[in-house]
Amino acid sequence: MTTATDIAALSFEQALAELEKIVAELESGQAPLERSIEVYERGAALKAHCEAKLEAARLRVEKIVVGAQGAVGSEPAEFN
Repeated sequence: MTTATDIAALSFEQALAELEKIVAELESGQAPLERSIEVYERGAALKAHCEAKLEAARLRVEKIVVGAQGAVGSEPAEFN
């Protein structure tokens, strides 16, 4: 198992792909208990990493809003 430092180096896409594999492994029910606990803990760390990356992206998008006349301003982004 890798460390939190290793997770921090992952891109959003890499972390999400690994998280999807972990979910599939846990859903299969085939992993021994200790392995399930280990991958669950890693999955929780990957989830937090993905959430932080998404929040950072949301904040960047809010900062880059081009107005009708080409002026750059800041407005809240809508993600629905």
